[in-house]
Amino acid sequence: MAKRRKVGNMLALAILANLLAKPMHPYEMAATLRERGKDQDMPIKWGSLYTVVGNLEKHGFIRAVQSERQGLRPERTIYEITEAGRAELTDWLREIVGVAEREIPRFEAGLSLLGVLPPDEVVALLEQRLADLTEQLATAEAALRSAPVPRIFLLEGEYDLAVRRAEADWIEGLLGELRDGTLPGAKQWREWHENGADPSQLLSLMGELTAEGGPEA
Repeated sequence: MAKRRKVGNMLALAILANLLAKPMHPYEMAATLRERGKDQDMPIKWGSLYTVVGNLEKHGFIRAVQSERQGLRPERTIYEITEAGRAELTDWLREIVGVAEREIPRFEAGLSLLGVLPPDEVVALLEQRLADLTEQLATAEAALRSAPVPRIFLLEGEYDLAVRRAEADWIEGLLGELRDGTLPGAKQWREWHENGADPSQLLSLMGELTAEGGPEA
């Protein structure tokens, strides 16, 4: 099970990793993270950067080492990672890589409520998603092939590609079942929408589908 972190924002993880290279002020941290495309690898809320930096300092993971001023710009505080910060960074990374934590993406949440939409609309939406995925995959594959860096620095991109390829394959299979009507429960789902999608009939529909998919079906 994942630990409860004193500073659990994923931006904190990226900041700690960046400060391993050298001390930086928050503006430089943000510029470096953007330059390295880290906002593509993890959910980063740039508006909370200074709050995260403040929390890291509060818990002793980073410390201010000096302040500098350039011209009329506001004074900037430069931070460095502490030994406690190094320990937190390595422990956090070990947990992320080694612990299989259940994560629920938005798409999965949407699939759990798919019956609200009519079957034909779902088919159209999934076809649209599959087309978008196919285009994204082609772009990402080309970017990986042309990247002028060793593969060790591209592993997160490879993983993302593998996950999205698996999603595209699964959607393609589901579309086949929806189109030919072989998806269990599809008939009742379609009839419910054709009869007005009366919410009061949902429970009986669910009971019907459960019985159909049960061990005695």
